[in-house]
Amino acid sequence: MKYVVAAQTTELSNGRKKIVSLEGKEILLANVGNAYYAVDNRCPHMGASLFEGTLDDGLIICPKHGSVFDIKTGKAVVAGKILFFRIKVDNLRSYPVKIEGTDVLIGME
Repeated sequence: MKYVVAAQTTELSNGRKKIVSLEGKEILLANVGNAYYAVDNRCPHMGASLFEGTLDDGLIICPKHGSVFDIKTGKAVVAGKILFFRIKVDNLRSYPVKIEGTDVLIGME
């Protein structure tokens, strides 16, 4: 696995998120509790940008149908809702992140 510089630690204070494009993929990078996590930016249900969603205590909420994902693992923890119906949502792909100095690196396969 190769690691690619995606951001600087100074760009993302605790509780903030950023979209990065690496190797043709749009990735959501987030700082939660001064640790960095990376997942696919697009909701697997209908492709909404998770960057536009709310980041709250390690959970990212899709702005389109309210699906909730654990930013640390990419796991879907709450299914989205259309009208009164819950919808099944796949997990997000998560990427390993490491810090070297002030560089935030994301592992790409």
